[in-house]
Amino acid sequence: MLALASVKTRPVFWGVTGGLKLLWYVLAVLSVVVFLYGAARPFAKYRHGRGGSWPPAHELPGRLWRALLVVLSHRTIRRRDGLAGVGHMLVFYGWVVLFAGTVVLGIDTDITHPLFGVNYFKGNFYLGYKEVLNLLGTALVVGLVVLMVRRGLVRPRKLSYVRPDRAPGEPGFDRRVYRVGDWFFVGTLLVIACTGFLLEGVRIAMSHPGYGGTQFGGWVLAQALSGVSYGALADLRHALWWFHGLLAISFVASIPYTKATHMLESFLALALRDEQAGRRLPAIPPERAQLPAGYGALQDFSPLHLLQLDACTKCGKCHDACPANATGRPLSPRDVILELREQQNHAAQAAGIGGVLGGLLGREDDAHFSTPVIGTDGVRIETIWSCMQCNACVEACPVGIEQAPIINQLRRRAVEDGELDANLQATLEVIHKSGNSFGENRRRRGRWTRELEFAVKDARKEPVELLWFVGDYASFDPRSQRVTQALARLLHHAGVDFGILYDGEHNAGNDVRRAGEEGLFEALAEDNIETLSGCEFERIVTTDPHSLNTLRNEYPELGGSWRITHHSELLLELIEAGRLELEGRLGYRVTYHDPCHLGRMNGEYEAPREILRSLGCTLVEMPRNRDNSFCCGAGGGRIWIPDTPGCERPSENRIREAVALGELDYFVVACPKDVTMYEDAIKTSGNAERIALRELTELVEQACVGLHEAVAAG
Repeated sequence: MLALASVKTRPVFWGVTGGLKLLWYVLAVLSVVVFLYGAARPFAKYRHGRGGSWPPAHELPGRLWRALLVVLSHRTIRRRDGLAGVGHMLVFYGWVVLFAGTVVLGIDTDITHPLFGVNYFKGNFYLGYKEVLNLLGTALVVGLVVLMVRRGLVRPRKLSYVRPDRAPGEPGFDRRVYRVGDWFFVGTLLVIACTGFLLEGVRIAMSHPGYGGTQFGGWVLAQALSGVSYGALADLRHALWWFHGLLAISFVASIPYTKATHMLESFLALALRDEQAGRRLPAIPPERAQLPAGYGALQDFSPLHLLQLDACTKCGKCHDACPANATGRPLSPRDVILELREQQNHAAQAAGIGGVLGGLLGREDDAHFSTPVIGTDGVRIETIWSCMQCNACVEACPVGIEQAPIINQLRRRAVEDGELDANLQATLEVIHKSGNSFGENRRRRGRWTRELEFAVKDARKEPVELLWFVGDYASFDPRSQRVTQALARLLHHAGVDFGILYDGEHNAGNDVRRAGEEGLFEALAEDNIETLSGCEFERIVTTDPHSLNTLRNEYPELGGSWRITHHSELLLELIEAGRLELEGRLGYRVTYHDPCHLGRMNGEYEAPREILRSLGCTLVEMPRNRDNSFCCGAGGGRIWIPDTPGCERPSENRIREAVALGELDYFVVACPKDVTMYEDAIKTSGNAERIALRELTELVEQACVGLHEAVAAG
C-alpha cells in the first residue's frame, strides 16, 4: 500500500497469478481474432453484388477524412434530433477515450515496460490519465442514460419499428428482436462503464492514496466501502476485475455481430457514399446492358448498396422524414433497408458464408443471392410505388444510406417486369410518343406565347443570351401557363434576350427516370441534348426544379453540360441589378414551400426568400422548411399515379401545416408541379376561403413598376 501511495500509479494485474495472467492474454488475443473474423466476414457477402462497383481507390483518403470529420462533429446525428445527438456524442466520445486509454495502458504494460524498461504509467501522467478517463467515463454513463430515457420514456414514433407495409400477424411485422438488440447494446455498455467505476472504488478503498480523493467517480464508491475488510475488498476486486475485463473484451469481439457493428459499417458507408445520391441517379453499367435493369435480386445490387444495408442504425430519421409514411402509405425507407438486410443475411446463411477466406475467393453458392427481393414476403410492389423520390430519406440519414436510389433501382426492375400502375404506364407511353406527359401535339408546346404582346424568339433559329427550358407543366397546364406568361413579360420588360425551343423541347426526363423508366429517360435526354447543342446561348433558365435537377446533374454524364439557373435566381438577379424596379411594398403575410428538387436536391433556399423580402412580404416559415421541406407528392412519377383511397395526400398535409400558422394571404410556390398539386389541395382540404396560392413570379409581376402600363400599351 505504501508503494502504491508513493509512486502514484496502479498495477494492472494486481493479485493476478502467472497462470491467470496467461489465460487473460489468450482470451484477449482470441477476442481480437473473433473481431477481425467478424469484420472481414461481411465482405464475403458484398462480393456477390454486381450492379456496380466501389468508388475509385484514389478517392479513398479524401473520403475517409471527410467521413471522420462528420463522425467527430456528429452534425448528421444532431440534426433534427438534438436529444439523440447529445446522448450519442457523450457515448461516442466516452467510448473512444476509454478505448484509447486502454490501448495506452496496454502499450505501457505489454510493450514499452517489458521490452524497453520504460514505464510512463505513473506520476503526473497517470494522474492526468485517470482524471481524463473518469471525466469521459462519466460522459459515457450520462449519454447512455439519456439514450435509455429517450427510448424507454420519451418513445419517439420512429423507434417503434412498426411496419407500415405489414399488418399485425403477417410475417415480418414483429420486429421486437431489434428492440432487444438495442437495449442489449446500451445495457452492456452501461454495465461495462459502471463496473469500471466500481472497480476503481474498490481499488481506492484498498490502497487509500491521498491523490485518489480527486477521482469523483471511484472516490464516492470508495467512501461507501470504507467499512469493508481488506480481505473482502480484495476478493471483490478480483471478481470485479475478471467480470469487467471479460465483459469488455467480449463486447469488442461481438462488435461485428451485433448492433455495435454500426461503429464499423456506418463509418464506411459515410466514406463511400455517393455525394450526388438521389439528385443524380446511376446509369445502367455497360457490362449489364444486356441484363434486366435495376435490382431484382441481391446479386443485382452494387457492393456499396449491400454494405449500406448493413450500415443502417435503425435510427428512424428517414422514417420520420418520409412524406409517404407520414400520410399513411405502406412505405418506410428504414423498413425497406431492413427488409433487404434480412434477405441478405438469410442468403448469406443459406450460401454458407462462414469461412472468410472461402467467401472472399468466391466459393459460396451464388444461387441464394438470385432469389427475387420484390414480392409478398419481401419488399412489396405497393411499397416501391409509394415513394415520391423526394430524397428526404437520403438527406436525413446520418450514415449516408441511399434509400431513394435503392428504391429507384427496385422500380427499374418492376417497370421491366410490367409491375407498375396502369396510369403510369399509359403516361410513359404518351411521353414516348409525344415527348410530353400531356399527350399534346408537339407543335402546341409554344402556343402559350400567342397571348403575349411580343414575339418570343426560337432559340433554334437565332442566338439568345438566355435559353428558357420551359417544361411540360409550364407549357401545357392552363394554370401554370399564366405563370409562364408572367415570367415572359418580366423578362421582356427587363430587356433580357431570351428564347425557347418551341416544338424542339421534350420532357426533360427527371420524373421518367425516377419512375424507373431508364431507357425512355436516355432517349429523351439524347433528343434534348442534340437540340440544345445546336443552339447558341450563354445559359439555360427553367421554372421547373425537376427539369433543373436533371439538366444540371444528370445530362453532363450524357454529354450535355451547361450553366443552369432557376427562375427565382434569375428574378433576384434582375431585381438587384435594377432591371426590374419594384413599386412600394406588397405587405402580404405569406409562407413559402421549398420544392424538393430546388431546395433539398440543389441547395437553393435563399433566392425565393430574398425576393419575398424585396417585395415587402412578411414570411412566416412552416415548421418543415429548407432541407426538411415536405414533398408535395408529385415527385417520382407520383403525379401520374392515382392517390390511394383513404390516404391523406401529401399536398393536403402541407396545406394543413400552412393554415396552422394563422392568417396568411398566400401560400407561395416556385414550381409548376407545386402549382398544380397545391391549388387542388387547397380546395380538397376545405381551405379555399382561408388561403390562396401564388407562384413567386406572379407576386414579382404584381409589384413591378411600369409592367402593367407596358402590357396595356402593347
